[in-house]
Amino acid sequence: MTSAVETTLPGSAGAGTSNVDELARIVVRCMACEERFSGADVLTSCPACGGLLDVVIPTRRKLTPGELGVGVPAAGRHSGVWRYWPLLPGLPEDALVSRWEGNTPLFRDIRLTRYAGLADGHLELKHEGHNPTASFKDRGMTVGVSHAKAVGARIVACASTGNTSASLAAYAAAAGIPALVLVPEGKISAGKLAQTIAYGARVVQVEGDFDVALALLRELTAAYDVYLVNSVNPFRLEGQKTIIFEMMEQRDWQAPDWIVLPGGNLGNTSAFGKALIELHAVGLIDRLPRLAVIQAAGAAPFAAYHASGFEEFAPVEAETVATAIKIGNPASTTRARRSIELTNGWVTTVSDDEILEAKAIIDRCGIGCEPASAASLAGLRRLVRDGIVGVHESAVTLLTGHILKDTDAVAAYHFDNVGGGPRSGANRPIRVAAELSALEQALADALHR
Repeated sequence: MTSAVETTLPGSAGAGTSNVDELARIVVRCMACEERFSGADVLTSCPACGGLLDVVIPTRRKLTPGELGVGVPAAGRHSGVWRYWPLLPGLPEDALVSRWEGNTPLFRDIRLTRYAGLADGHLELKHEGHNPTASFKDRGMTVGVSHAKAVGARIVACASTGNTSASLAAYAAAAGIPALVLVPEGKISAGKLAQTIAYGARVVQVEGDFDVALALLRELTAAYDVYLVNSVNPFRLEGQKTIIFEMMEQRDWQAPDWIVLPGGNLGNTSAFGKALIELHAVGLIDRLPRLAVIQAAGAAPFAAYHASGFEEFAPVEAETVATAIKIGNPASTTRARRSIELTNGWVTTVSDDEILEAKAIIDRCGIGCEPASAASLAGLRRLVRDGIVGVHESAVTLLTGHILKDTDAVAAYHFDNVGGGPRSGANRPIRVAAELSALEQALADALHR
């Protein structure tokens, strides 16, 4: 008997004949056994040893900033990812799927600098929530989905806590490729789920957490011709590393002392280390900043691994209000370890209360972010307090998602009673009588906040 899957998934269409030679020139290498594969292969782990894969970017000659824009295909000309063409895999031009991703701001605010404990002028915030679907995932998805299109994928899929699913759904829709998304049942923000549904992906809610969903999806993609776009996909990370490229360009190629980012599935940690090594190799930066990865205390297997001297890794059952980093068994742990070791980096944890407090401060500065993003500022504050980061050192923190990604978290912080009363930073609306005198009092209160 023919199964439903067999009838609807007859196999990959394969790369178009015009794309085969271009894909074959791309080299993918196992970071464990160093076996090499072609970019025409659809792999998320090494067939020889099971290790994680890297796309090999030639860095044998020096580059100038002006050379980064040379050769950019017309389809990627307005993209904050594809404009770094010489340091990206050379995918066929007719496969590029772009929504003008990237081009995100680098904010400065003295209130946030002082909150972190740094000297004035020593903190910047790179806000990836300004991407098309409001998170950094769009950078990875433009490359991942473009590779999927180039190899002739019939369907693309991911497991997600929300941001990946929204981004994949949007880019798959742009490419005209069906998308399948697995999300943890009841553990994804309504805003992110709404995006995914609206963009047309087939959404499957799995009984269990993200780690269960990803493990199940990897079984599916091993058995059927389904293109996996989670961060184990080496092409996904090629897009995410452009966060660093753009950050350094915005800083006139002057590296800060620290780059601080949230840690969940550790795709950005992996991508950032690779990006820094490549920029240094081609002479665009003269030193490597240190990476600091911040995990929520209830979802911190990588922090524990770092504390053990990278001797013992153990998955955990993740629990945190920061759903975007609520991951207990990160898929990119090996790559992330490499990034920390190469940059003499650090890993620490912050509590949910610290995350929510930092988020409230960021929001009140008119910048805004989702909870997981605020882990970076909360973590930097802790690192300064603990003496790991010096007061006069410079830092860039990463904000991964927009404030509207998780409005439930905003409502819970400002409206819910904690310990019998509202949080000290809560900003509840007030009700007044429809009288000028009552409104005058509200005006006075607003002026003195």
